[in-house]
Amino acid sequence: MIELVKNTKIDFMGMKKYAFAFSTMLLILGLVGIVQIYRGQANLGIDLEGGTSIQLKFQKAFSLDEIRSILTKSGHAGSTLQEIPRENILLLKLGVSGRQEEKMVAEPVVSLLRRSFPGNPFVVESVSEIGPAIGNKLRRDAVLALLVSALAIIIYLAWRFEFKFGVAAAIATFHDIFAVVGIFWILGIEMDLLFITALLTIGGYSLTDTVVVFDRIRENIRLRKKGAFSEVINLSVNEVLSRTIITSLTTFAATLSLLAFGGSVLHDFALALTMGIVVGTYSSIFVASQVVALWRGEKMTEVKR
Repeated sequence: MIELVKNTKIDFMGMKKYAFAFSTMLLILGLVGIVQIYRGQANLGIDLEGGTSIQLKFQKAFSLDEIRSILTKSGHAGSTLQEIPRENILLLKLGVSGRQEEKMVAEPVVSLLRRSFPGNPFVVESVSEIGPAIGNKLRRDAVLALLVSALAIIIYLAWRFEFKFGVAAAIATFHDIFAVVGIFWILGIEMDLLFITALLTIGGYSLTDTVVVFDRIRENIRLRKKGAFSEVINLSVNEVLSRTIITSLTTFAATLSLLAFGGSVLHDFALALTMGIVVGTYSSIFVASQVVALWRGEKMTEVKR
């Protein structure tokens, strides 16, 4: 109903070399990030790695160095501390090794900090304690969920269009997921189950946008019996470009609001969604359709209904 751009004639297929180069860089970054996650060299959350996470809200400002010194002396030298500015909130993460027995450490640490800061009382806002075995299982289940979703995408689009379209959509979806994983890894942002939820959401968003492009490609193949397949792709992407931009902008505005006003708990989740919308919009235009073109060639064979 609303068109931000009209009658565009952008040669998207003419940019395929640059698009593939950029996408390859994102995929390599994502693969490195996944390998580092597997090696335990990433900032994994408590629910994927095991350990204890405590969130404390102090009455007054505090010193991270002082708290770190106290925890080090008490045997928690590997603790991760994060302060939320202007809110006097401390996020404390106590990791455990996969060889350690599950051990409840939240209560002793909280008692230690109460004794150490009698003039600056605090309240415990949240506590999460997960053993390393459970963390490993949740990590495996998260990977399985991503693989199952990719298989479902291929089956659905193979039934709705053809097998090549299904594989292309799966590649575009994994492209988006790998890109966000790689960016989070290189920035050192914590990855937890909420992050996995964001990745699955990104996959769904990317698939929806890709299906819109594929639907238009299918219709234009039926209308244009002659010509090159790359011309059909350019025509189709240009025809749905306004819809893609409007959808992306409205969704981006929602996730940006969540990022700005959702608070510390939802910050990383909203950041992943925001990144995913940008990358997903890019992939539906420059990745999915171009993978189909590369596979099918220029032959104008009709896509099944």
